[in-house]
Amino acid sequence: MSLYTNLYALQADLAAGKISCLQLVEHYLEQTRKHADLNAFLEVFDAAALQKAAEVDEKRAAGTAGRLHGLVIGIKDVICYKDHKLTCGSKILDDFESLFSATCLERLLAEDAIVIGRLNCDEFAMGSTNEHSAFGPVKNGADPTRVPGGSSGGSAVAVQTDQCLLALGSDTGGSVRQPASFCGVIGMKPTYGRISRYGLVAYASSFDQIGMFSHSIEDAALTLEIMSGKDRFDSTCSSKEVPSFSTLLDESGTSDTKSPQKRKIAYPEEALQAEGLDDEIRQAHLDFIEKLKAAGHQVDAVSMPEMDALVPAYYVMTCAEASSNLSRYDGIHYGYRDPEATDLESTYKLSRSNGFGTEVKRRIMLGTFVLSSGYYDAYYNKAQRVRRKVQQATEVLLADYDFILTPTAPTTAFKLGEAKDQDPTTMYLADIFTVQANLCGIPAISLPLFQHSNGMPFGAQLMCAKWAEAELLSFAQSVLKESTI
Repeated sequence: MSLYTNLYALQADLAAGKISCLQLVEHYLEQTRKHADLNAFLEVFDAAALQKAAEVDEKRAAGTAGRLHGLVIGIKDVICYKDHKLTCGSKILDDFESLFSATCLERLLAEDAIVIGRLNCDEFAMGSTNEHSAFGPVKNGADPTRVPGGSSGGSAVAVQTDQCLLALGSDTGGSVRQPASFCGVIGMKPTYGRISRYGLVAYASSFDQIGMFSHSIEDAALTLEIMSGKDRFDSTCSSKEVPSFSTLLDESGTSDTKSPQKRKIAYPEEALQAEGLDDEIRQAHLDFIEKLKAAGHQVDAVSMPEMDALVPAYYVMTCAEASSNLSRYDGIHYGYRDPEATDLESTYKLSRSNGFGTEVKRRIMLGTFVLSSGYYDAYYNKAQRVRRKVQQATEVLLADYDFILTPTAPTTAFKLGEAKDQDPTTMYLADIFTVQANLCGIPAISLPLFQHSNGMPFGAQLMCAKWAEAELLSFAQSVLKESTI
């Protein structure tokens, strides 16, 4: 079977009778068995996926199939799917089944997307390696001795290794874009509030946003269009009219009106001078900047002194929010209850101590500390002020420029186990380029443009103003398609 990299080509073959949805699902199921050692899937919905495929084939024959017929997707194990397990990669939710489906998933299913399985992730989406799952680490399909990135590593690997055409992830500080860079696929985080968070298990509520992994901009645009829009179950979801993202791009990958337009792009000098940035990644981006200039785009170096404060502010606030959000997992209401517990106090202590992993407990304790009496003003309030300063600086920059360009991550995928040998704060710096988009609530995308001499892929990140996903997708597509860039 041909390797499909976009839904348009797949649906063309379905229409021509070259393949059926049932055959397609059988192919992807075979791929999940072939790549089982990568541990991308926590659960494969074999029977349900085949049944749904047969139903979609019947709809196709009747001419009533939805816009996403043929799209086989995987979902990160933090997204609710009714009557299916939901563990968030944690022992504390062992054997828990969701009572409802996330709004974004409901909208995809309504257009006949087929869910093939539940994807591994760092516990409660906390991590940059996908080694913090209670169900074992995910391995990178390009080199199984390396991590896929996190926290949505399972989603990235599933797309990377052709185990599904598209996968959903969540992005709190780069958890879609960083693994996309490590695995050589497209990873997009929309504007905060573009997609409803109803049914997304919360890590840090003012940062979390659902995103997607794909091989093509067309698929990202179409799924974004379908998932977006007002939701009465999520008061933070925007009621803004959703643009028809999918019609902005034709099959050749050019925008209907904007392809000829030359863009203004800024890149922070501090990003390419950052300590820990791999030399090859730095040079690749400098070369990329020159190619953009040669193609007629205006690309300017700008100063962003706030960059040094991005990661500290991000971790203070996200840990604080996690401390609050994860308080509900107490061994009383649902999920894991420690068998050694004998009374209320021991139920709380033992269930949380033994149910949560090390990284989650570290962040809960950090969050509880920064919210505690005597430290709230010193840490949490200060971090909030830094966030506002970063937002203002970013808004000023994007008033003059269409996009901000940075590397997606400072390195390529590192070796499994390497993170454990380093100070946690060193590993947190892996998010130095991605957290800005979440602090500001703006869209960002990682594009798989480069390959390192070590054989591993790495990406470039583009950010834009809030609600400007249409422009971002259009330009991203031209970057990927234009031979001059």
